[in-house]
Amino acid sequence: MKNLYVDINVLQSVPSSNINRDDTGAPKTAIYGGVTRARVSSQSWKRAIRMAFDEQADGADWLKGIRTTRGPLMLAKELQKLNADLSEDDALKMAVGVFDKAKIKLDKKKNQTKALLMVSRGQIEKLAKYVIENDELDGKAIKEALKGEHSLDMALFGRMVADDPSLNVDAACQVAHAISTHEIVPEFDYYTAVDDSKADNESGSAMLGTIEYDSATLYRYANLNVNELLHNLGDVDATTEGLKLFIKDFIMSMPTGKQNTFANKTVPQYVMVTVRQDTPVNLVTAFEKPVKSREGYVKASIKYLEDEYKRTQSFVEKPLATFVLTTYDSEINNQEENIESLVNDTVETIETRVNDEDSSN
Repeated sequence: MKNLYVDINVLQSVPSSNINRDDTGAPKTAIYGGVTRARVSSQSWKRAIRMAFDEQADGADWLKGIRTTRGPLMLAKELQKLNADLSEDDALKMAVGVFDKAKIKLDKKKNQTKALLMVSRGQIEKLAKYVIENDELDGKAIKEALKGEHSLDMALFGRMVADDPSLNVDAACQVAHAISTHEIVPEFDYYTAVDDSKADNESGSAMLGTIEYDSATLYRYANLNVNELLHNLGDVDATTEGLKLFIKDFIMSMPTGKQNTFANKTVPQYVMVTVRQDTPVNLVTAFEKPVKSREGYVKASIKYLEDEYKRTQSFVEKPLATFVLTTYDSEINNQEENIESLVNDTVETIETRVNDEDSSN
């Protein structure tokens, strides 16, 4: 099947916040176009998406995998479910043997893997069933159990296993670091806390501190390789459902850093989803020259983004479709009424393209 890519471009205004901080506690930044921008790392936003999958699972264990060093402990519990006569110690000993046989490095004192390993619930169940049904364990069979039954987040974001690259899963999507469309100046909040039980004639605060924050209109971008997602999940229906969930949750999710302090949860003001056959296109170049405006940044950022989208058409094939959802004016056709119609029309475009290709073959 020919390549099929989905580009997701989002503009989102975020008030005073610190949703993704560095090792000093300050909001992350980047230099782009010669000026300082607010930045939110892709890792931070991918975790927010994974947490959204977890909330929506409702018994659908295939949506979110588990990234953990406690794989042997998880397998031991699953073994006890299948064989109630197994003691906790015996089940754990068998589980450690499974990971050892697969040559995944272990911390034998803690009965844990030395590095984080992403596994799906389906893989743990498959491994447990294999162990119960076989007296002799085969390393190849164990690895095969770890190569199937991928969770949606594993299929999307991939898995790296340094101990055995054959267990790696190539990511079906790429997520860019979000950056502000304009220059920002980090700010400081000086705060104090008063001891409620102190006497009226006592002065001073019990503590004081500072926290850094900024506010920004962020440009967010992700792309998804439909064929790679289908390859990783191995099922058309799961791929369709996964595509819908990823588009919606990328648009609607937000990292939770310092959210109780700033109550910064907003929704996007502009979303553009493009279905392409040739190559993904990150439109961040629209903002290499930082947006400057005295009337807010969103409206001007939309203009910058749509102009760049039109300019890129000189370098790439015409997209199969482009859909826009916004509360502002847009110069691009195919404007959607709500997020559900945006997601459904995107998936329908992909399904039509796939069906047309199948019929031509």
